[in-house]
Amino acid sequence: MTKSDATRDAENNPIANMEGLQAAIVDGEAARVKELIADQALDPLQKDYLIELAMLNNNAEVIDVLKKARVRRVRDSGER
Repeated sequence: MTKSDATRDAENNPIANMEGLQAAIVDGEAARVKELIADQALDPLQKDYLIELAMLNNNAEVIDVLKKARVRRVRDSGER
């Protein structure tokens, strides 16, 4: 499968990627959600937010895709 131009653009712009993810979740586009998160890990807070958004739309397929998404490890910078 080749990536669409929109997907490549979103990968290079985190804000556009988040907007695209939110739109795909609200529209119930599980395949698009899967495509947008395929090569990246979400931070835990972002993943929880997106799952909650999918739950508001009651789309089990999208929820399942998001629950299976990789999570980025949160590092403690040690700075206080």
